[in-house]
Amino acid sequence: MYDTARGVAELARPGNCVAAAVLTGTGAFVAGVGDAVVPAAIAGVVTAVAVAAGNAINDYFDRAIDAVNRPDRPIPRGAVSARGALAAAAVWFLLAVALATRLPPLAIGIAAVNLVALVTYTTFFKGTPGLGNALVAYLVGSTFLFGGAAVGSPAAVAVLALLAGLSTFTREVIKDVEDVAGDREEGLRTLPIAIGEERALWVGAVALLVAVAASPIPYLTGTFGGVYLLLVAVADAVMLYACSESFGDPATAQRRFKYGTFLAAAAFVVGRAALLI
Repeated sequence: MYDTARGVAELARPGNCVAAAVLTGTGAFVAGVGDAVVPAAIAGVVTAVAVAAGNAINDYFDRAIDAVNRPDRPIPRGAVSARGALAAAAVWFLLAVALATRLPPLAIGIAAVNLVALVTYTTFFKGTPGLGNALVAYLVGSTFLFGGAAVGSPAAVAVLALLAGLSTFTREVIKDVEDVAGDREEGLRTLPIAIGEERALWVGAVALLVAVAASPIPYLTGTFGGVYLLLVAVADAVMLYACSESFGDPATAQRRFKYGTFLAAAAFVVGRAALLI
């Protein structure tokens, strides 16, 4: 019983859920929460629960691949059955839908699109070269838009959504390179399988370079204060280093890249807070 409960919790990937909720909260904060604290909080919970559902769905469809690439995950190791993973995903999806109905119309629309995207990612897009990466990039970037829409100001965080999406695309390409063995065995045509690992990494590098070049825009437009430039420069440096490292060690690189994205999110928060003090 304990192992099953632990397995269900692992399906959700609590760390990813919290991180996604923080990005939504960041979007709401940057957009200006004002009196919309409750909608912002609801949006954060919806994001966390939806990510949990999407992760469980992903594990269900990826159980054969995970048996090769990640045998310690709940389904391959026998902690949770495939049917149990589907049941957990269904419960989390229903909860996300129920909570999302309490948000403004645009936020509901974003939530609806994202829930469909989470379901269709593994079944339709994951094995399509580049499209699966682009969909995940959209989902991460849209967490900022979702937070902004929850408080009525999505346009204020559009640039942040773009920056997050581009950097996420790069990290997803690196992850695909790391998972080539299992993906090829399962018959998937991810970007590195379709065009080669090195070429795929260069595609990811170009996306990251665009994001780094655009990262000063929030400062130039007055959205963030000067401290943002300092912090985002550190985040950019970490992600650029991880990107270069991916050509030799994609497993280590994608973990390091995640630290860079967290630093970038911190730069958004601190940059905005500096203007409010």
